Amino acid sequence: MTFLNEVAARYPDAISFAPGAPHGTVFENVDVARLVGVFEDHLAAQGLGPAQVRSRLLQYGPTRGLLGGLIAASLRTDEGIDVDPEQVVVTVGAQEALVAVLRVLHDPVRGDAVAVTDPGYAGIHGAARILGLPMLAVPDDGGGPDPAVLRTVVRAAERTGRRVRSLFVAPDFANPTGAQMSLAAREELLIEAERLGVLLLEDTTYRFTAPPGAELPSLKALDRTGQVVQIGTFAKIGVPGARLGYLVADQVTDAGTALADHLTTVKGVLTVNTSPITQAVIGGLLLEHGCSMQRLGASKAGLYRRNLQLLLTALRRHLGDPEDADVSWNEPGGGFFVRMSTTKPADEELLRRSAEDHGVLWTPMRYFSLGNGEDRQLRLACSSLDPEQIDEGVSRLAKVVRS
Repeated sequence: MTFLNEVAARYPDAISFAPGAPHGTVFENVDVARLVGVFEDHLAAQGLGPAQVRSRLLQYGPTRGLLGGLIAASLRTDEGIDVDPEQVVVTVGAQEALVAVLRVLHDPVRGDAVAVTDPGYAGIHGAARILGLPMLAVPDDGGGPDPAVLRTVVRAAERTGRRVRSLFVAPDFANPTGAQMSLAAREELLIEAERLGVLLLEDTTYRFTAPPGAELPSLKALDRTGQVVQIGTFAKIGVPGARLGYLVADQVTDAGTALADHLTTVKGVLTVNTSPITQAVIGGLLLEHGCSMQRLGASKAGLYRRNLQLLLTALRRHLGDPEDADVSWNEPGGGFFVRMSTTKPADEELLRRSAEDHGVLWTPMRYFSLGNGEDRQLRLACSSLDPEQIDEGVSRLAKVVRS
């Protein structure tokens, strides 16, 4: 994020396919005062008096958060996932959720390692590094991690005295690739994870953008053996400035204690609690949408699917067939991102020339990989742009590719 912000500041007039930020229009109807009022009414309906409601919003709050019941209700409504509100931990964005779950599950002194899909979300890389955890790459060619490859990675680690405790995976329109796992691939991964004793850390950030009728069940919805810890965020379906995420952890440790309790303890050290006021804003949004994250994200999803289709259409118009030998790209069904392959290194030098000579920005894919396999690939994000910017930006990008 620091890199993207610096590049955008250096070239303010460039059209930027770099940040995967929400579109500005999704905030037009967000009335913070009204939403806080909706949540206050919700608390009052539970029997809290005015002074108690005021204290609930303005005083230090419970470490586990105030929204466990609403999030649990949404999971039941949207996906038939039945969890106790006490198994939900509200976090300061999904990033705190990543740090907390890695800290609880892994012991670097013991030699624990975390497996990550590669290429994959840079945030998990940062969380693992700050905790001193080794990462092991499980390649993702666009269909999710191969269970057989995961098995090979886990067994190889075991031979060196390391235990792979978890695999971070985003089954739906992953950042940065836009990849989506099939239903069969999800079921196979769950079976293999159980066999290997590996917990799946499921990132659900972009699943709300699936076309209506084409939604696939989350790994958590398919989970029957407690292999999945789900990580969610309200950054894309709600308000990113609220910095609100959550963990769904219904597992019990070998010692018989709840995993959610351990996560709450770590969160208490990290941030003490998540801001009750920002929880009230998101709580108000959930209540206004029938405690359904799916309904909350529906109108935004339409905008993002439109932008994605405009990007794919513009790429074909300005660059031709995506199977061309010089440049190619994938065509995701949802999400914010398209992955493009070129014949030349898509590095910072090319990005600088792209910005200075042609006025267009993008993100090198190497920032999302543990190895060097992505040096000739770049990520295009279309979520924050208007239609005319998308077409003009691709026109400029085509000049970069041709030059």
